[in-house]
Amino acid sequence: MSDSQLSRQQIRQQVRLARRQLTPTEQTQAAEQLVSQVANIPQLAQANAVALYLANDGELDPSPLINWYWSQGCHVYLPVLHPFCQGQLLFLRYQSDTPMHTNALGILEPKLDIRLLAPKNVLDIIYTPLVAFDDQGNRLGMGGGFYDRTLCQTAESSHVAPSGPRAVGLAHDCQQVHALPIASWDVPLVGVITPTQYFFW
Repeated sequence: MSDSQLSRQQIRQQVRLARRQLTPTEQTQAAEQLVSQVANIPQLAQANAVALYLANDGELDPSPLINWYWSQGCHVYLPVLHPFCQGQLLFLRYQSDTPMHTNALGILEPKLDIRLLAPKNVLDIIYTPLVAFDDQGNRLGMGGGFYDRTLCQTAESSHVAPSGPRAVGLAHDCQQVHALPIASWDVPLVGVITPTQYFFW
């Protein structure tokens, strides 16, 4: 059965299983290769402020990339569940000593501090986790819609300010599929970086 004939949930199940079957050694190697990939792409390496995430459920671990960006003097932000607007994300400045807590989804995030909040137009790049991506830059997430809502707002603001943040997915190579079934709310990525490849659309 081709990718296009599978449902979104079937693709999620298959790709999450493949991702979770990566060994700890393979995960570590992939995370290190990710740094090399980004460092060799000038439009990514020269960013001044980026949003990243903390890995969960076998996602490609960006922790070494976070450390690398810190070493370059880049400001790093992490997503935080919006306390008042359900399904929305905020981005808070993240440093090695940032107080953290576990959110309602069981994921570590910075404790809410309005002083650390990043307006989206400050970010050069929003690196997004994903479950699967296809050859046209479409992204399939976990199903909560958090990043789709965030990226939709970003896409709308970029029509006014083209210098707004670019959405770039991070994924293992095993997360690529030929074609995803697309929903009306899906926001395509401008690029995807894997440990061995990079794509820009």
